[in-house]
Amino acid sequence: MNRIVILGAGESGSGAAVLAKVKGFETFVSDTSAIKSRYKTLMEKYNIPWEEGKHTEELILNAGEVIKSPGIPNESPIILKLKEQGTPIISEIEFAGRYTDAKMICITGSNGKTTTTSLTYHIFKSAGLNVGLAGNIGKSLALQVAEDKHDYYIIELSSFQLDDMYKFRANIAVLMNITPDHLDRYDHNMQNYIDSKFRITRNQTPEDAFVFWNDDPIIKQELDKHGIHAHLYPFSAVKEDGAIAYAEDRELVINEPITFNMEQEKLALTGTHNLYNSLAAGISANLAGITKENIRKALSDFKGVEHRLEKVARVRGIEFINDSKATNVNSCWYALQSMTTKTVLILGGVDKGNDYTEIARPVREKCRALVFLGTDNSKLYKFFGGFGLPIAGVQSMKEAVQASYKMAEKGDTVLLSPCCASFDLFRNYEDRGDQFKENVRAL
Repeated sequence: MNRIVILGAGESGSGAAVLAKVKGFETFVSDTSAIKSRYKTLMEKYNIPWEEGKHTEELILNAGEVIKSPGIPNESPIILKLKEQGTPIISEIEFAGRYTDAKMICITGSNGKTTTTSLTYHIFKSAGLNVGLAGNIGKSLALQVAEDKHDYYIIELSSFQLDDMYKFRANIAVLMNITPDHLDRYDHNMQNYIDSKFRITRNQTPEDAFVFWNDDPIIKQELDKHGIHAHLYPFSAVKEDGAIAYAEDRELVINEPITFNMEQEKLALTGTHNLYNSLAAGISANLAGITKENIRKALSDFKGVEHRLEKVARVRGIEFINDSKATNVNSCWYALQSMTTKTVLILGGVDKGNDYTEIARPVREKCRALVFLGTDNSKLYKFFGGFGLPIAGVQSMKEAVQASYKMAEKGDTVLLSPCCASFDLFRNYEDRGDQFKENVRAL
């Protein structure tokens, strides 16, 4: 058990390696890709041996425990070998959780989790609490536990991170929603993905809180199956049975644990999906005992998240909005719901088993034209081809921006909300969003 091997040397892997080393484990890091120089520097500072461009089996299979990067699929040959010999495989979050007694506020969901996590962190930070931001955004949790201790951590958790968590306990668990996503990683079985999301409630006790969207049909149907011990805090858009937080008479209302209200128009974030994000963050802050004044102030001065419905520029009366973070269909649905003008929609990329039926209606009602941006757009043509809308198929962001600009009319919005992962043409969704912004500004 004294040897820990970390697979993947990105933010989570390099951080886990530092924590393992600091805690006295024999530590080794292996990555099949090239390791970024900043992570090499970090590991060298702590004298941690590493390899890149390969997995050397004799240096990995002798581990007492393996910490796996969330990006490595369970079918990868080295993972299958480790499983076959019974080596425990955990996530960086699981490992870091062993070495801190900080309060954990953990947020997951198919959509809205980054905004909710950032907003919750903003409230805690603005209130003067000693808080760290970790998980899918922010700095590695393990690195913060090793170098920079906090009293609270606000953690965005993907289903991949939750899959390798066993004893970790969230003091406040937030589940925004569950819609089909990443089904390629879950044997195209929705139940596997649902079970993965509900792992956020594992190990919770009656002293803990489970905050969730009351109107999500899947959450409602699954609630009783998972033996949840935490106190339930359901929220909804309107006042209804069971919901402890909602909007009523243009006010945001939270009834538990302490009553809180705020004028809806003072919220920094607009749109129904952002109402959910504000409610979830507000409940979490309320549970942590942050004052009403501090919660109100932070909910009104939050700046929003890059690549999530981010206004880029208005060019000759056409508004350009970057929603590159919309890597699934439901995210795009939320984006289209918030559009108040005719829209030229740019979508496409690596399809994760998408069903576009969910956005069929808003596309018919709101879109003037469609731009398909991907190496393989055949599925998009097959689904949207009969809608009678002008379509342009493109292979680069420059072409996408130029095509959408030509197809849009004055007063329209051009929306990049791709529904897909970005890895066919871009490094990641940030790169995709940055290229969009760059090309819009060059118009």
